[in-house]
Amino acid sequence: MKKKAIISVLSRQVGDEEEIEVVTPGTFYEKDNSYYAEYAETTISGMEGTTTTLKINPDKFSLIRIGSTSAEMDFDKKANNISMYNTPYGTLELKIETKKLDIKVDENGGDIYIKYLLSVLGQDPLDTTLKINIKTQE
Repeated sequence: MKKKAIISVLSRQVGDEEEIEVVTPGTFYEKDNSYYAEYAETTISGMEGTTTTLKINPDKFSLIRIGSTSAEMDFDKKANNISMYNTPYGTLELKIETKKLDIKVDENGGDIYIKYLLSVLGQDPLDTTLKINIKTQE
């Protein structure tokens, strides 16, 4: 059963003091032994018309965007991943090297912490952290 949820996503690149935080209503549910959180992006994120789905497993996390911006970014401690990030302005190839993945999520929501290196083809990698909190509502 889908539950209403408040989803907070905080992103920060090491060396950049500015944090980007989005707090938005969405839904949270369990399906096929995975947890999912979904929310609609807004004009603030620059991705209006995009739905973001967070797929959460005990040792793997995926961020899936479908709409004006499309991508599937996989975070897995055991493997590096390549993702195609499609925007209205063109497509970028992203390399994701997960350094730390801490998932504490159950049927009531929870917390996810990811530390990873993100590089766009040919650029120096960016040391990035992502903190996600999901709070279900009755």
